[in-house]
Amino acid sequence: MDKTTPTVRTAASNALGWQPRRAPGMPPLVEQLVQHCLQLLEGHSLRSGTRLPSVRQLADSAGVSRDTVVQAYDRLVAQGVAHSRPGAGFFVSAQRLSPKGQSAKALQTPSLSAGAAFDTPFLLRSMFRPAQDTQFDGSTGILPASWLDHDMLNAAVRSVGRSAGLQLLGYGTPQGYAPLRQQLAAYLLAQGLAVDPEQELMTVSGVTQGMDLVLRSHLRPGDAVLVEDPAWFMVFGLLRALGVQVLPVPRLHDGPDLDSLQRLAAAHRPKLFIANTVVHNPTGFGLSLPVAYDVLRLAEQHDFLILEDDTYADFAPQQPLRLATLDRLRRVMLVGGFSKTLAGSLRVGYIAAQPERIRALTDAKLLSGLTSPELGERVVHRILAEGQYRKHVQRLRERLDTTRQRCLKRVENLGLQVRQEPLAGMFVWADALQDTEVLARKAAAQGVLLAPGVLFSATQQASTMLRLPVSMVDDPASMAVLGRCL
Repeated sequence: MDKTTPTVRTAASNALGWQPRRAPGMPPLVEQLVQHCLQLLEGHSLRSGTRLPSVRQLADSAGVSRDTVVQAYDRLVAQGVAHSRPGAGFFVSAQRLSPKGQSAKALQTPSLSAGAAFDTPFLLRSMFRPAQDTQFDGSTGILPASWLDHDMLNAAVRSVGRSAGLQLLGYGTPQGYAPLRQQLAAYLLAQGLAVDPEQELMTVSGVTQGMDLVLRSHLRPGDAVLVEDPAWFMVFGLLRALGVQVLPVPRLHDGPDLDSLQRLAAAHRPKLFIANTVVHNPTGFGLSLPVAYDVLRLAEQHDFLILEDDTYADFAPQQPLRLATLDRLRRVMLVGGFSKTLAGSLRVGYIAAQPERIRALTDAKLLSGLTSPELGERVVHRILAEGQYRKHVQRLRERLDTTRQRCLKRVENLGLQVRQEPLAGMFVWADALQDTEVLARKAAAQGVLLAPGVLFSATQQASTMLRLPVSMVDDPASMAVLGRCL
């Protein structure tokens, strides 16, 4: 029995997009169709388990004989990239091809043709592409520049430049600028987490570097790692690079699914659980106290550590409930930063953990890049110390809350469904009722970059979910593109 959903079947048909070329000198139609399918497979436009269009459907849409399609499908089966199921049709096999024949220009320029992979590297390249190439970038977690306080940042930079003098010419301190660590300790204490700035805090060049240091210091190839699903796509990229076993735990509105967490922990003895507890990305959900206690109980019972991603905690409507606070850093390592609230280019983050872990992570930091830039650390220290940051974040939070409500109404008017309203944050996690990787390709062709649900899946399964930045509602042109693509 064919268990492929109607959405995936339709998406596969639409994604194939083959039109025969009958000009003199062109390859035979069978060969054309085989090569077209191989290109889609190489670019991951067709995923494992996806049903190919039926022989009749493809023959009718392309204007070729059914025998042409049958011969092409038979060749794909012979090459091991497809298989047939009696009475159900042809399906993409689990085996994948390695991308071949990509030019240097194609690797340097982030485009989204039918043969390009809409994956983590694509989104990362897209973050740094020329602005004129994109009408609206809704794929990355960055607030519009107009929302941020440029004057506050500039004033802090000028103040540091005047006061620091020759101290900026050295490498800085491996564990991080000491006054900033003291200020971070006060910042966390105000939110209920007591840390020793000399022994339990270190600075890093943003949350990404902090997570990378923790993962490389604690994991080895083959180790089992628990991750939330959906989750930040960067986590999956980091874990794949380390060759570890990734075990997805469904993310519910009040925290990770405890039944799944317990079952996976008992079966696989994981080394680490990566959790984004406060203002979860991409859903905007939070963490309840009962779930938090049970997560820590399971960590103790099955002897795994927890890496808590605190990236969006400043957008929480009230004092954040963190695992690190309840655990007092016994098993939890907390990583946070300021790029989302101050500036993307201000790569200043921190790790809070037990003293012995901070010492080991500082050594790892020295080996990977010596120190983190002290100029940025001094700028963040100045903003925190002068009391401007709290008011700035409050303004951002209020603007996000009002904009989110408008965005929710707009996307629902377009026909998207929001199953659970986010508690806070920059995103709306909506169901588009179609394969959003296909939708994102259509939008990208019109200059609008979106983040389809497949990116936030630990297993990269086709998804109907879409992460939209709430600020998109203030860009009518991009909303119009989204509406045309639905």
